[in-house]
Amino acid sequence: MLIQMIEKAYYYGWEITMNYNRLGQTVLNYRQKKGMTIRQFADFSGISTSLISQIERGKANPSLSVLELIAKALNVPLYTLFINQIETESLISKKKDRQQVYRENNDHVVYDVLTPDFMKAHIELLMMDLNAHANTTESHYSHRDKEEIAVVMKGEAYVELEGIEYFLEEGDVVRIPPNVKHRFLNKGEQANHILFVLTPSLYPL
Repeated sequence: MLIQMIEKAYYYGWEITMNYNRLGQTVLNYRQKKGMTIRQFADFSGISTSLISQIERGKANPSLSVLELIAKALNVPLYTLFINQIETESLISKKKDRQQVYRENNDHVVYDVLTPDFMKAHIELLMMDLNAHANTTESHYSHRDKEEIAVVMKGEAYVELEGIEYFLEEGDVVRIPPNVKHRFLNKGEQANHILFVLTPSLYPL
């Protein structure tokens, strides 16, 4: 999992800088939540007490195999040990540096990825520019495991939910649960801007 995470980071141009103090604090927090002493954790994981102590104090550079043993002993996915590997600079999303993504209608629909630290965030923030007389897609689409909130930031729009069309004005909000077929339409003469917030659904349908 760590290898895939690193490959994904390089694919998107992100930089991973290991902070062993944060890594150690994460391991310490997980161990204490389990109610285990260093000796108990060492016996359970097969790692020496001295190495665990050094890791938790940020004084060691553990190998991938050691980290896999730690994650297995804590019964957590390996990547969770790196959740706190956050450089504060990555928490800022500058407009000039933002990525753009497209759906099938590239000429009329553009999404700006607004989410800072996109690789680790559990929330997606997108701003859609929908040109006049354009639709997000010719057919409907849905998210299997995501909850979506859309806010009309500028202009007017229509949203189709399961084939039923609703008119939205500036400031209106629509909630789109998982697996609900939907699309957005702009029937006006001016482009509109719609802000999307997507989070993993607690109850995927």
